Amino acid sequence: MRDFPEPRFVDAGGVRLATYEAGEGPAAILLHGWPELAYSWKNQIPALAGAGWRAVAVDLKGFGLSDAPPEKELYDCERMSADFAALLDALGLEKAVFIGHDWGGALVWSMAQLRPERVAGVVSVCTPAYPRAPAPPLDIIAERLTPDHYFIRFQPEGFAEALFESDVERFFAFVFRKPVPREVWPRLIPHVFDLPARFAEGGRAEPEALVMGPEDLRVYVEAYARTGFRGGINLYRNINRNWALMEGRDETVRAPALWIGAELDLFLPPEAAQGMERIVPDLEKHVLSGCGHWVMWEKPAELNALLLDWLERRVR
Repeated sequence: MRDFPEPRFVDAGGVRLATYEAGEGPAAILLHGWPELAYSWKNQIPALAGAGWRAVAVDLKGFGLSDAPPEKELYDCERMSADFAALLDALGLEKAVFIGHDWGGALVWSMAQLRPERVAGVVSVCTPAYPRAPAPPLDIIAERLTPDHYFIRFQPEGFAEALFESDVERFFAFVFRKPVPREVWPRLIPHVFDLPARFAEGGRAEPEALVMGPEDLRVYVEAYARTGFRGGINLYRNINRNWALMEGRDETVRAPALWIGAELDLFLPPEAAQGMERIVPDLEKHVLSGCGHWVMWEKPAELNALLLDWLERRVR
């Protein structure tokens, strides 16, 4: 991984996490999404370190060089938050800013809810903080977006793993594509959310259609060819469990918070962030225009500017 920090392995309460660190100062813990790696923060780590932050990107449990236990129950929001608290302990930190994207974004909200004393601030890229749903989320998704939604299709253990592992190189060329215009969204929904079917239909994106170059893409291909997909997909197998775990709990995020959305993110559109203030009262929101879901690759300079400005004003 050229131009990326060397891994440092940390025992986080019995799970070994690979961390990639640069800089000195207040700590910012960077949590990636699916199907990503700590490497997704390649363009943010130097900016944070250069601005006087200790940037620590993490391969989440189940990803990259971190431990990947097969048991799905080890990937719920309580267990993942416990990992992050143990990581802070191992790094000698009382608290840190938690910055996440996609699933990492969901996990930073959970961390701020379940371990608020360890969170100095929270930033989510793309992923809103949702109030607890009135029914199990998978039931709602199946009703609104059909049972072919990938959240549903990922539930049987082994199915999605075997499919995506059948051609890892084509999978990442399939996933890391540039966004499509909003005007075509209506005709893509709901089939666009059936990732297994769309992948099985075949086809390969041309290099110019991807958000990153071949050297960066190769990092993901080689990592997942080695690890497989089970660990990361186990996050999806805890969606209803996370919902159950939050019953009766205070969902309020009291730390200062920043949400950065992307205008062309079909999977987490900016409209989904409406009403976040009900559970995140100290919230600042921005939307990057002309940008899709892979914000860290598509608009790195714009993202970095928003992060550094907010961190300087609200956290340091």
